[in-house]
Amino acid sequence: MYLFDIDGTLLLTGGAGSIAINQLFSERYGVQGAMDTVSAGGKTDDMIFQECARKDMQRDLSEEEVRDLVRAYVPLLRAELLSAPSFRLMPFVRECMAFVSEIHDIVGIATGNVEGAAMAKLERAELADHFHFGGYGSDSPRRPELVAAAMRRGRERAGRTLSDEEFVVVGDTLHDITAARANGARVIAVATGSVSKEVLGAAQPDALFDTLEELPEWHHRHFKLGTSR
Repeated sequence: MYLFDIDGTLLLTGGAGSIAINQLFSERYGVQGAMDTVSAGGKTDDMIFQECARKDMQRDLSEEEVRDLVRAYVPLLRAELLSAPSFRLMPFVRECMAFVSEIHDIVGIATGNVEGAAMAKLERAELADHFHFGGYGSDSPRRPELVAAAMRRGRERAGRTLSDEEFVVVGDTLHDITAARANGARVIAVATGSVSKEVLGAAQPDALFDTLEELPEWHHRHFKLGTSR
């Protein structure tokens, strides 16, 4: 059962997320350029908000503040996604998703985005129909825990026992690799995001791709040919 990361793996928003967070912190705290020097790759939304607060306000946000920011962030993100001129899919995403959807009844998400933000991005990309469950930044600020949530929901959707190794996390950062390992899942690293192929390879994922074009061939080498339903 495949669990896909979103940003850098399936798509890039063209900066829509950073623009929305900058607007959010400007409106709530009078902070300008909250995302300046903050790298979002592989982090949960909670972690990103906290990093912005520490950088510009020299303090941590309370749990209530984070919940309030999330509620305000999702509509801002949706608005930015509608007008983001550089929004784009990663190479061969549609072909990969067509293949995965054919061989599996259910396909999941494992992303640091809160659920509302994840759905906004997938809907903008016209990919939402491919996914049936997920683990999100709204489940936990810690990536291993949100992957665990995705695996639990995958088992519930499947209605049968699935071993940890039957789950394959697909992502573009070291965070995806370590979170998959922490849960006993296999992991495919794809070098379409901000982390180089050399750095990803040093973390020893089960497979390392230039693009998702390589996933169908890998699947057929490691699973029985035909359906995996």
